[in-house]
Amino acid sequence: MQIDFKKSPDGLVPAIIQDVNTNKVLMLGYMDQAAFDKTMQEGKVTFFSRSKQRLWTKGEESGNFLYMKDVKVDCDNDTLLIKADPVGPVCHTGADTCWNEQNTGDDFLFKLEQVIKDRIAQPTEASYTAKLFARGINKMAQKVGEEAVELVIEAKDNNDHLFLNEGADLLFHYLILLQAKGFSLADIIKVLKERHK
Repeated sequence: MQIDFKKSPDGLVPAIIQDVNTNKVLMLGYMDQAAFDKTMQEGKVTFFSRSKQRLWTKGEESGNFLYMKDVKVDCDNDTLLIKADPVGPVCHTGADTCWNEQNTGDDFLFKLEQVIKDRIAQPTEASYTAKLFARGINKMAQKVGEEAVELVIEAKDNNDHLFLNEGADLLFHYLILLQAKGFSLADIIKVLKERHK
């Protein structure tokens, strides 16, 4: 990988950080040769801080590290794209990204997962999700089992509408169970990607 650090008078190249799982752009930093070398050696994204005038590993104080998974250089050899696995929020403000966006994919399932989180965090009487969550892990697991059985039954018939609706019910209840267990859709995607290798 040929990176042209000399193109800039200060020897810095922009490093765009992207979440390896959601593809959301998390932040922009700058690297010199030493920051790049440290990132490659330790696997934690390290920048050259222009304000501190020193190497700065993201998360060195907060613990919210960016674990480097892949690095690409652009066609001019003067900008990096680093795919990373973030631990916690990336921005110093506490936001997921430095653009104050939630770090979820644009996929509807990630948006649905956020709705489920919100319903659990701020329960209302009208919320089915909040009511089910309040009934505990056993009830949530039981509901997933019931929905799975209903999906199997519909799979044996020829009614596509009922089959798809039972599949949606199963997926919805599984997302609730994931939250109850302290996991997310991203965790499941990570397992599937590891199996895919």
